[in-house]
Amino acid sequence: MTVSKRGVHIGCVAIGRNEGERLRVSLESACRSFDLTVYVDSGSTDDSVAIAEGLGCEVVRLDLSTPFTAGRARTEGCERLLKHLPGLEFVQFIDGDCEIRTDWGRHAVDALKADDSLAVVCGRRRERRPDASIYNQLCDIEWDTGVGEALACGGDAMMRVRAFRGVGGFDPTVIAGEEPELCVRLRRDGWKIRRIDAEMTLHDADITHFSQWWKRARRSGFAYGLGYLMHGQPPERHWRSECIRIAFWGATLPLAALLLGWLVSPWAILILPVGYAISGWRVFRATRSVRPSLPARAAAWYATFTLIGRVPELIGLVQCLVGQVLKKERRIIEYK
Repeated sequence: MTVSKRGVHIGCVAIGRNEGERLRVSLESACRSFDLTVYVDSGSTDDSVAIAEGLGCEVVRLDLSTPFTAGRARTEGCERLLKHLPGLEFVQFIDGDCEIRTDWGRHAVDALKADDSLAVVCGRRRERRPDASIYNQLCDIEWDTGVGEALACGGDAMMRVRAFRGVGGFDPTVIAGEEPELCVRLRRDGWKIRRIDAEMTLHDADITHFSQWWKRARRSGFAYGLGYLMHGQPPERHWRSECIRIAFWGATLPLAALLLGWLVSPWAILILPVGYAISGWRVFRATRSVRPSLPARAAAWYATFTLIGRVPELIGLVQCLVGQVLKKERRIIEYK
């Protein structure tokens, strides 16, 4: 049943690039749940556009002369949606590799209508095939976040159109971490973001190789750096602690261990594995504390890859900072 049958019109904006059959599943779920779905395509070379048109979606093809970003795609999709539904109150954003869960629209609308201070509502995102690879399982653990008031949302979320447009929508120049950046501006404008205990989407990461995971971690580092450059000053200090953590574990501690090993004693280099072991144990315990039902083996893998990930995150962080100094054009980092 579409949400409009309950007296509220909801539109959906889905974005994608070469998602193939994942896109079909995503758009079918959106068409079942909402009044109108706009699909924004970022230069796909597969049959993504044909799939969307065949399902009756409104299709927006982004201008190839302007760099693609998810934020640009979502904002342009929302503007097209509002041309068809000018009085639209809420809009659902999803990625083209995600499937909307049954009844999500009802839960999200109820939450937004119950609290006029809410700009964004998101729910539980699950990985479709967590057992397909260790990397998919890591994503599934990452999606399992707490409920309640939040600082930010992810790519899947329902937003109040008035709040979204009031802050200018997504920043089209932000190539990674565009959702938290938007949420900074929303909170600055007095709005709230909330994660509710309701099933929202099934995500299909399809990460089967280490190289894909590495690129995804590098993109995260870039996002942290960019977020800090934009909103890292008080009072927000956006991504400040994340950048410090990446720099410490990815560069400061290894360099300090090597320097002490050279100047003081070769044994001093042991501070590196000891430090990593302590940090890994802390991540493991924190993960088990938040998710007590998670098997110890999975928590151990999560802790291990969290530490390994500091290296590609550092690369992404440095790439962002150097690019800022040299005023280089930012290009999206894709892992699929």
